[in-house]
Amino acid sequence: MTYAVAEGCILCKYTDCVEVCPVDCFYEGENMLVIHPDECIDCGVCEPECPVDAIKPDTAPGIGPWLVLNADLARAWPNINERIAPLPDHAAWAERPGKLDALSRNPAAPR
Repeated sequence: MTYAVAEGCILCKYTDCVEVCPVDCFYEGENMLVIHPDECIDCGVCEPECPVDAIKPDTAPGIGPWLVLNADLARAWPNINERIAPLPDHAAWAERPGKLDALSRNPAAPR
C-alpha cells in the first residue's frame, strides 16, 4: 500500500503532511504536493495531518488516476522536507471540488 495526494491539495498546498513524514517522500509543484510511491513507507502518519483530506491510501475509491499522477510528477518536481506556508488563497480553495483543471504541472520555484 502507498498513499497519494489527490485533488483537495490543488491551490491549497498545505504542508502539515511534509512535517511529519519520516522518509521525506513529498515533492512540490507550483500549486500542489505529491507523494513518490517508491519512497512512501506506508506509515500513514501524513493522512490525518492534511487539513483538506487530500491524502488517500491506494485502496480509496477513485484514487487510481491520482496514483499515476503522483508517480509522474514526483519524478519531475523537487523534494520538500520542511513545512512552508500554504498558498495565499488556500482558504478560498480548500473546500472547492473540481480543481483538476487548475493543476499546474510546473515544479515549485526554488527558495
